[in-house]
Amino acid sequence: MISRRTLLATGTATIGVAGLSIPAQAQEASAPLNALFESYFDQTLVRNPERATGLGDKRGQDRWNDDSDAYAAQNLALQVKTNQEVAALAATLKLNPTDALSVRLFDKLTQNAKANAPYRGHAYVFDQHNGAQSGIPTFLANNHTVTNLEDAQAYIARLEAMPEKVSGLLARSADSAAKGITPPRHLYDFVLSNCTNLLSGAPFTETGKDSVFWSDIKGKIDKTTLDAATKDRLKAQGRAALVNKVKPAYEAIIAEMTKQQAKARTTDGVWALPDGEAYYAERLATQTTTRLTANEIHQLGLDAVARIHGEMETIMRKVGFTGTRDAFFDFMETDPRFFVADTVEGKATYVAKATALIDTMRDRLPTAFNLMPKAPLEVRAVEPFREASAGLAFYSRPSADGKRPGYYYVNTFNVKAIPTYQMEALAYHEGLPGHHMQIAIAQELQGIPRFRKFSGFTAYSEGWGLYTERLGKDMGFYQDPYSDFGRQVLELRRAIRLVVDTGLHAKRWPKEQAIAYILANQPGDLESATRDINRYIVMPGQATAYMIGQMEILRLRADAQRRLGSRYDIKKFHDIVLGSGFVPLDILKELVEAWV
Repeated sequence: MISRRTLLATGTATIGVAGLSIPAQAQEASAPLNALFESYFDQTLVRNPERATGLGDKRGQDRWNDDSDAYAAQNLALQVKTNQEVAALAATLKLNPTDALSVRLFDKLTQNAKANAPYRGHAYVFDQHNGAQSGIPTFLANNHTVTNLEDAQAYIARLEAMPEKVSGLLARSADSAAKGITPPRHLYDFVLSNCTNLLSGAPFTETGKDSVFWSDIKGKIDKTTLDAATKDRLKAQGRAALVNKVKPAYEAIIAEMTKQQAKARTTDGVWALPDGEAYYAERLATQTTTRLTANEIHQLGLDAVARIHGEMETIMRKVGFTGTRDAFFDFMETDPRFFVADTVEGKATYVAKATALIDTMRDRLPTAFNLMPKAPLEVRAVEPFREASAGLAFYSRPSADGKRPGYYYVNTFNVKAIPTYQMEALAYHEGLPGHHMQIAIAQELQGIPRFRKFSGFTAYSEGWGLYTERLGKDMGFYQDPYSDFGRQVLELRRAIRLVVDTGLHAKRWPKEQAIAYILANQPGDLESATRDINRYIVMPGQATAYMIGQMEILRLRADAQRRLGSRYDIKKFHDIVLGSGFVPLDILKELVEAWV
């Protein structure tokens, strides 16, 4: 979930070391190598029409992806073959730094894909966080634009093909379940609730409201410049597809999930799955882009929790609080001044405040950045159909052409329980200068192949997001000490993730132990702690990437400041971090050291 943007930094030289590139001025890849990369990327878009739609490419917009294992194997074979061709060609060329980095990154992505391939069945098809049941309507709403007749017909074609789409997903899920690979039993309730909510409202039920599916297609058709008769015809076709195709498909999901739930496991971590320990080791390596073991990550988390607790006590003294840390946590979680009402007006106020924070940061960006994103950023509330199970805040990338903006989503579900003192850090992480700058800039870079603009390494992406939360303080924000405490709370949450993710999946903690650790060490209630743990259960290893990435970026920055002294320029440091697109942490280290 992320975005695209920009040309390279003024005043930064292109430096190559060990085949690395710092493209502060756009370099063109050598023609034959670039042709290979572009041919591969084009083939992936043809083979993956959903990804093409997400990038604003309308090829195949009337089709869904083929989700079968056989097709996934073909995709991997194509990537491996291309990687071999790239290596053979590179051996015959005198590579410039940009090309050399592209070769290394493509190989890294290929090795990651090969390492993950044996565990494709371990990734849950349906879950409460990124499950297909909510991913399908989210994809249609956020990615399938309708501006003309062809777009509308393609949208309807996708609705009509829903039974085939869902059938393929159910086959994957059932195959995994037959092998003993399922989410924990209690998480099926969320999936079933998602499906029920999506089938609520017109044209499925008479509730007086439109369903999510109907509201989206009807609204998009109505906004076109097509004549009234054509609009009516298209809406009738869309409505029929929803009733005759989408509804039975979702009823099939409900039936299969109900069947699986009865036999699903009652353990929580992936250690309990077949080859679970090896799967988790692969997830940690891929997500952190390091060789850190689960035990090492667990200890890093414990150390970080202790450090942040100490920093929080400084805030307590600053605001004159004389009680214990736990008492301060209770105060911050219960004092009415820190919350808005759970009403239509209160939710609107929350979204307006989030928008204002983004606007203020946008004006301050030139003090710390040369590179700026071109694609706009909009703040949105999470849609009702998924707000109960969605995260507190998250980001959705813009289209490749920048016509669709990036979206910073804020979740106003039970907004009375969301402290406003966390809003600054959330806005900086998900929006500016966090994911929107990082992703948008990567997508807008010139002189690099497209795969580098639209790939990703979680430790780099989320490490940057967490880094920008602290960067906001360096830029003069968090003037309210309570808001600074909110920043500390979110950093503490990421430190705790190192402990509980490894606890769940490597140390065999039950979810109750992980929830208890959260409640003992950070502000928050049982509901939010449970929601967090449920997320970590279905996304093993992902939660560790934030803190690992942030630690490395901060270490690299401190080392650059120490070595460069008065010559250090934070704008140029950020040029280096953002100016090559997505990279693993070891390559980021080489890029920064080359600049220094």
